[in-house]
Amino acid sequence: MRGALVWHRLARARCLPGAALCFLTIVGSQGCVAENDPSSVTASVEPPKAGVLRLATTTSTRDSGLLDVLVPGFESQQGCRVDVIAVGTGAALRLGEAGDVDVLVVHARNAERAFMAAKYGTRHEEFMFNHFLLVGPASDPAKIHALEPAAAFARIATGKHVYFSRGDDSGTHKRELQIWEQLGGLVEWVDYCEVGQGMGPTLMMADEKQGYTLVDMGTYLKFKEKIALVPLVEEANSLRNPYAALVVNAARHDKLNAALAGAFVDFLISQPTQRQIADFRISGRALFTPTRLDAAP
Repeated sequence: MRGALVWHRLARARCLPGAALCFLTIVGSQGCVAENDPSSVTASVEPPKAGVLRLATTTSTRDSGLLDVLVPGFESQQGCRVDVIAVGTGAALRLGEAGDVDVLVVHARNAERAFMAAKYGTRHEEFMFNHFLLVGPASDPAKIHALEPAAAFARIATGKHVYFSRGDDSGTHKRELQIWEQLGGLVEWVDYCEVGQGMGPTLMMADEKQGYTLVDMGTYLKFKEKIALVPLVEEANSLRNPYAALVVNAARHDKLNAALAGAFVDFLISQPTQRQIADFRISGRALFTPTRLDAAP
């Protein structure tokens, strides 16, 4: 990460078997910016420079590789540097509330609406979507294949099968909790594992222990060749996963780069960038669908 934001991380992990915990330790030691316990993350922020945009974004946009495609074009266009802070949606929104970043890319619509209603943001633009998938071992011990999401979660819980949760207040975690609410709320069991990490590490841990997990399509396709887990529940309307860009309200905080933040949102919804999003593929399959692309080429 090329950033002015230095994270002091206290990673949270519950129900991590030994091998998975070793994987988590390795990931942390390599310097990746991982998801964190939202209650324990602190940040040391340097004053932003005029040519620097501080972007807080979900780990799914980083783990999928999309940002590696989009950000250099914006930096070249604007003659600036983008400092990317990859965290869960909840943590990204809190960074925006504190004025520690200039712009957000997040995927939890209810939380985004609350952010805008509280006037922490001045602009909200949806620009793409994908879908969540419920993945698990090909043997599918819970027999959830092709069920509706809530019915699938009910079977996993009833059978007390291994399930890995982000457990980090990210957009993915929020969507998982919404599904549990349809069932009357989450009742944890021994093999319900909260890892407090990003989507990539969570997916790898679930794969190692042949458990179930909820994952966004982009991250799954990026990791598909590295794991044995397969999609078992997908394409449900309730699993649609929209992404939006939010400009943080510069009237509430000093030293925000409102001009670059607005330019970045304009860049994301511009036709050339929307076409880049549409053309971004792994193994011939699109990871995201742009929502602002004109029908005409």
